[in-house]
Amino acid sequence: MRSLRRAFLALGVTGLIAAVLKLRGTGGVPPQTGGWRELSGPDLRS
Repeated sequence: MRSLRRAFLALGVTGLIAAVLKLRGTGGVPPQTGGWRELSGPDLRS
């Protein structure tokens, strides 16, 4: 019985942490600069 109670407590704490992180998290905007660019001419040399 004790281990069952501990398992439920652990699940509850995990759910609480997940809820807090979900509410706190901000989606934000992905970066608009940088990333991949097409190479041409002398940039193609390795």
